[in-house]
Amino acid sequence: MIMTPQTLTEALLDAAHRAGADTADAMASGGASITVDVRASTLEQAERAEGTDIGLRVFVGRRQASVSASDTKPETITALAERAVAMAREAPEDPYAGLADPEQLARDWDLAALDLEEPDSEPAPVTLEEVARRAEEAARAVEGVTQVQSATAAYGHSETHLAASNGFSGGYARTDHVVSCVAIAGEGAGMERDHDSDARIYRTDLRSPESIGRLAGERAAAREGARKPPTGAYPVLFDERVARSLIGHLLSAANGAAVARGSSWLMGRLGAQVLPEGLTLLEDPHRPRVMGSRPFDAEGLPTSRRTIVENGILTGWTLDLATARQLGMSSTANAQRATSGTPSPGVWNVALTQGDRDRAGLMRDMGTGLLVTSMIGSTINPNTGDYSRGVSGFWVEDGQIAYPVNEGTIAGSLPEFLCRMTPANDARPHVSHVVPSLLVEGLTLAGS
Repeated sequence: MIMTPQTLTEALLDAAHRAGADTADAMASGGASITVDVRASTLEQAERAEGTDIGLRVFVGRRQASVSASDTKPETITALAERAVAMAREAPEDPYAGLADPEQLARDWDLAALDLEEPDSEPAPVTLEEVARRAEEAARAVEGVTQVQSATAAYGHSETHLAASNGFSGGYARTDHVVSCVAIAGEGAGMERDHDSDARIYRTDLRSPESIGRLAGERAAAREGARKPPTGAYPVLFDERVARSLIGHLLSAANGAAVARGSSWLMGRLGAQVLPEGLTLLEDPHRPRVMGSRPFDAEGLPTSRRTIVENGILTGWTLDLATARQLGMSSTANAQRATSGTPSPGVWNVALTQGDRDRAGLMRDMGTGLLVTSMIGSTINPNTGDYSRGVSGFWVEDGQIAYPVNEGTIAGSLPEFLCRMTPANDARPHVSHVVPSLLVEGLTLAGS
């Protein structure tokens, strides 16, 4: 008998009950992927992977334990459940742990509206090889490109199912198509590297491999002759490719787990201004054909649109059941979980209000400053929001790109400069985090 993710979760729950668990939830995830790499017009690697992972979380009173495995034999499932119950009996009590109440659970969701699974069959490896080769050839044709480090085409199909002893049972499948290319310009110590990629649920939504390879090559070639930027206080324009990291820091600080630990620079700022007036940060887990969409969270609660920041004001935390109980609030249905761990809060799809000018318009407003296209490392104090990162990009003079730069460092107070951002209107609408280029005045820049 072939075990599906749904039947596997049912078997796990039955085994947990027989082993003595009071309540339990189970997750099973299975899928297959194909990845093809091309280099110098030659197939470098072709890899196919298939697998199934199972995870079980059990409760004995307020004590919990979780276990996981990739072996789905009945005897393994029995042993897994017995081990989990034995672990839970020895675990300390957690007053916030526990499953959702039945009335909280998601019901009657519309998977078809989310459109997360392409109905076409998986592409043949030779098809992916041709796609990767076309991307590489386009990159190599760009003047200044000396080599292509990698050109990759990949496909994946996965199916996940979650079930719990409170009556919840639900699952969904997802497809993924990815094309990426990394190009190198220059020689020796003067080599510069850059990339481009696209990832979609439907193959037909992907940009052409030629456009991906060409843009990777153009980006790399534009970085030739990079030098250190000047030192001082300058405006900094974060390109759309990296601007989402700034919003990511805000989302991390608004995560209920960080707030519950007391390690967030947003502590005590619920209802306070955290972005400029007029900017709103929305979460929408129901956008069709988007990677971060899903009908329910990892605890079986129904997902829905919510406002994280409204008109610059922080309106709430990102919560799963445990952190919500700890903070005396209600879950925002943001529980995420892998088969090998317990749930924790995390965001789905988010979108920041866009401005009325493109990136070039913000550069003209900036006059002289730094356009950041790449970041290296990250130092942020979770309690204060003090921020420092290595950067590279382009020096801008009189509103125009003057020359490429690297080996720079930017620093400032994240809570302060988030409140003086100016957004462009160039965010890509199909990505999970829709964030445009962001202009920030008065950051400290260290270079030459």
